[in-house]
Amino acid sequence: MSYGRAWLMVDSMNRCFARALVETAKGGRRLLRGLLFCVAAGMAWTAAAQDVPNIAAASDLKFALDEVAIRFKQQTGREVKVAFGSSGNLFRQIAEGAPFQLFLSADEGFVFRLADQGLTVDRGELYAIGRIVLFAPHGSPLTPDAGLKDLKAALADGRIKRFAIASPEHAPYGRAAEQVLKSRGLWEPIQPKLVLGENVSQAAQFAASGSAQGGIFAYSLALAPELARLGRFVLIPADWHEPLRQRMVLLKTASETARTFYRFVQEPAAREILKRYGFLLPGDA
Repeated sequence: MSYGRAWLMVDSMNRCFARALVETAKGGRRLLRGLLFCVAAGMAWTAAAQDVPNIAAASDLKFALDEVAIRFKQQTGREVKVAFGSSGNLFRQIAEGAPFQLFLSADEGFVFRLADQGLTVDRGELYAIGRIVLFAPHGSPLTPDAGLKDLKAALADGRIKRFAIASPEHAPYGRAAEQVLKSRGLWEPIQPKLVLGENVSQAAQFAASGSAQGGIFAYSLALAPELARLGRFVLIPADWHEPLRQRMVLLKTASETARTFYRFVQEPAAREILKRYGFLLPGDA
């Protein structure tokens, strides 16, 4: 709770109890009613203050969803706490009872699995389709191109020492990177060079920091100013990997604020932010 909200609550409660005490002279029943009203008011204040839901979100949403959360607070006065990670790890945490109220996955399959376990309100909503890029930091000997031709040549001539992707085991963007590399016949030669991020955000950090000569990660991260200034990138054709269909779902523990945020993500203000970060949106041509 902010200092301002806490002060308002204390001030309101003090005035409430002062009024109740004044009623003492008018009879015990009025005092009892006044005290009960104060207790109820205090409980309402506490409930409102505590309704800051924990939200689990795929790492490719890091910059976009941070902006959405800020816009949400500006328009509604409500707050959410967002924990970013690989969709697979977040899925496992939710299935094991982690107190998340909303899950924004980079792979709709994880949402469906939670729904099948009876943990969600319904089967959720598709909120975006992701894209991936080939990225090379400034100073890298790798030149990003849409056909990955220079990546193939760099592997052959030894220019690539380390190459970053998210772990395909539990990160959808890592799985998409693996599919792309296999489709180009590069999976076998690149495996000894791979540096696996726990999630796609970590893979992007490895590549952008210069710890690797390049990497494949989310378009939404490459567009963020913090990363875009650190290197060059090119979009990888979408038909080289399975679609990154990103779905969100409310858990059965969802509070009113979580439900309001869920609706907000589907509204024009949030959609505009997601679109700016390179996501394809449901309903767009």
